[in-house]
Amino acid sequence: MAVTQQEIENRLWDAADELRVAMPEAQYSSVVFPLMFWKYLSDTWEHHHQEFLADNFLDDNEGLDALSDEEAHEIEYRDYQLFEIPFIHPGTVRERRASWSSILATITQPGLGQRVRSSLQAIETANPDKFSRLFGSMTWTSEEVLPGEVLAAVMQTMDRTPKMHEGNMSHDVLGGAYEYLLKRFSDGSGTRAGQFFTPREVVELIVEILDPKGFESVYDPTCGSGGMLIASANLLKARGGRGYTLKLHGQEAVPDTAGVARMNLFMHNLTQFQVEIGDTLKDPRFKKSDGSVEQFDVIVANPPYSLKWKPWAKDPRALGGVAPQSTADWAFVQHMIASMGPKKGRAGVVLPHGVLFRGGQEAAIRQRVLDDDLLEAVIGLPANLFYSTSIPTCILVLRAPGTKAEERRDGVLFIDASTRFAKAKNRNILTEADIAGVVTAYHAKFDTDGNPFDPDGDGGLAVRFVPTAEITANGYDLNIGRYIKQVAAEQEDLGTLIDAYNIARAERQKSEQRMLAVLAAAGIEGFDA
Repeated sequence: MAVTQQEIENRLWDAADELRVAMPEAQYSSVVFPLMFWKYLSDTWEHHHQEFLADNFLDDNEGLDALSDEEAHEIEYRDYQLFEIPFIHPGTVRERRASWSSILATITQPGLGQRVRSSLQAIETANPDKFSRLFGSMTWTSEEVLPGEVLAAVMQTMDRTPKMHEGNMSHDVLGGAYEYLLKRFSDGSGTRAGQFFTPREVVELIVEILDPKGFESVYDPTCGSGGMLIASANLLKARGGRGYTLKLHGQEAVPDTAGVARMNLFMHNLTQFQVEIGDTLKDPRFKKSDGSVEQFDVIVANPPYSLKWKPWAKDPRALGGVAPQSTADWAFVQHMIASMGPKKGRAGVVLPHGVLFRGGQEAAIRQRVLDDDLLEAVIGLPANLFYSTSIPTCILVLRAPGTKAEERRDGVLFIDASTRFAKAKNRNILTEADIAGVVTAYHAKFDTDGNPFDPDGDGGLAVRFVPTAEITANGYDLNIGRYIKQVAAEQEDLGTLIDAYNIARAERQKSEQRMLAVLAAAGIEGFDA
C-alpha cells in the first residue's frame, strides 16, 4: 500500500521525540538523520536481496543451490545491489549483518550503541566511493551521550515507519520526509539551524532566478544540508526536465553537516553529486589540474554572515583586493566569481545589507566588481526570514564577464522586496506569490529611465534598472534606498543602522588617530587620545 507523506512524517517525528529525555531539540538531527538513512539503506538492500533470491532460487536445485557463495555474491552485487551491507565481527560468534533489522533484533542486549556504531562504520568502509565519512562523528552512540534505553526507544519507534525502499515509497515522499525533519529541527533549534538550513522559499527564489538547465553543473561552496543543490534538480524536474542530469557539487566545513547533505541528496535519488569537507576560503576542494578553482555553470550560496576569517596573503581569487579580517562576506563573493564558468556562469548569494555600502577594503572590491560589470541584480529581502539572524538580507546576482544580456549591461537591477512576506510562528516567510513577483520583476523590460514598462507586472514591487555611471557617481554605494527613494525610510531597520554606525565610528576613530599623530609631529600637544 502506498505510504502518504504525512504518515511517514508523523512517525519519524515520533521517533525523534523519544530523544527529548536525553538531549535538547537542537541536537536531534545528529541522531535521527543517521538512523533514518541507515534504515533506508537496509530496507533498500533487503528489498533487492529478496528480488535476487526470487529470481535465482529454483525448485529443481538449480540457481542458488548450484552457485558457490562467491558466485552468488558476485551476481547479486553486479545485477541487483547498488551498495553493500557487510557483516560486523565476521568469523566470530558475534557475526551479524550490519543492517537495521539485524541490530534491532539485539535491542535488549547491552552495548546497543557500540553495535550501531560498528554497523555504520562497516557500511562506510565497505562503500568508500559512496559513503566514506557519511555518518559523521557518531558521538551519540556513546552510552554517556545517549543512554542505550533511549536509543532503543528511538529505533523501535522509527521501525514503525513503513519500509523505505522504492517498491514501497517514492523518492519524492522519502526526500520530502527528510526535508520535513530538517525544517522541523530548524524551527525548534533557532539560531543553530542557520549553519545547515536555508529557508526553502529563499532557496526557491535564488534557483528560479538562476534557472539551471539539463546537464549543467551546480555548485554550492557552503552547502549546509544540500538544499540549494536539491532545489536546482527539483526545479528542472518541475519544468519537465531531468533533474538527475545535473552535476551537483558542494563543500561544507562541518563534517556532520556534510553528512546530512549527502544523505539528503541520496534520499532524493540524486546520485551525480560530490560533497567535500573543508573550509572553502582556506582550502577549496574543487580545483583544476593547474591549481585554480574549478568552474561551474550555476553557483548558489548562503554563506555564514560577517564571518571572521584569516585573509588571503596571496590568492588569485582576490578580485579588487582582500576582504577585511572582520568579515568574509566579499571573500565568498570573490570565490563564487572565480568559480563561474566563462560561457554561461551565473551566481546567486544571500548576504547582509552591509555588503552594499561598507567602506574600506570592501568598497574597493565592490568597485572592481561593478567596473567589470559582473553584478546583474541586487534584491532586498524582508527582515526575519532566517533562523540564524533577524536582520534583513539581500541577494546578489552575478554573471561571468561579458555574459550579461545586452539590455542589462553597464548597470544593475535593483528590486526591493522588503515588504513582501507573510508572518509565520517564528519568522517571516515568502509566499509563492511573493517569489513569483520577484522573478517577474527580475525578467522585466525597462525604459530609458530604468523603470519597468509594465509597472504592475512585477507584483507591486519597487524596481529600477540603474546605470553603472549613476552608481559610480554615488561612490559605488549599492544601498537600495539610494536608487529606490520611496523605500529608503523602510530600509533603515535597526540592524542596518547599527552596522552603519559601527562602520562610521571606526572610520572616525582612524581619522582622529591620524590627526593626533600629525599634531604630535608638529609639537602641538594637549589633545586627549
